[in-house]
Amino acid sequence: MGHIQEKLLFLYKFSRAPKQIGSITPSSMFLAKKMLEQVNWKRVEHIAELGAGTGAITKYIDAVNLQHANVMLFEMDALLRDQLTRRFPAYTCYADACNLQEALENERIEHLDCILSGLPFFNFPQQLRDQLMEQIVTSLKPGGLFIAFQYSQQMKKQLSGLFEMEHVHYVPWNIPPAFVYVCRRRL
Repeated sequence: MGHIQEKLLFLYKFSRAPKQIGSITPSSMFLAKKMLEQVNWKRVEHIAELGAGTGAITKYIDAVNLQHANVMLFEMDALLRDQLTRRFPAYTCYADACNLQEALENERIEHLDCILSGLPFFNFPQQLRDQLMEQIVTSLKPGGLFIAFQYSQQMKKQLSGLFEMEHVHYVPWNIPPAFVYVCRRRL
């Protein structure tokens, strides 16, 4: 998919479901790099990306995934999920991050080493947020990383209660500017 096509598709999807998509434009290369550079790829066997969208972050994974870790993608939107499946045939693709545990069982994976997230948590009702967080915490191995970008610091309190907050990076060169939360599941 070309860069312009990706942006137009994203804008269209945003106009149809702004609370689910969360932004008018796909994540930038700067945001993708900031997220991916937090991961020790030599020690990752299983990783998931939640809210993979048009693959704006996914497309950079191959360049850093030198040990060929197993990559699972989650995307609610059926059209975007279909495109992800065609673009990244080596990765498994699932619809609902609320069924993360079920997907792991299906893949015969006990725990994930890392979860990347582009889900717009603050747009979701608290009950859905809590359900997603419960799935994320349960799915990560102790000491595993949860790396999420958000467009505000509204989730900082909830994330601090669930994880060791290692860092919050500000990425000004994204539209809109974003915060990358680097969180670790407590041992």
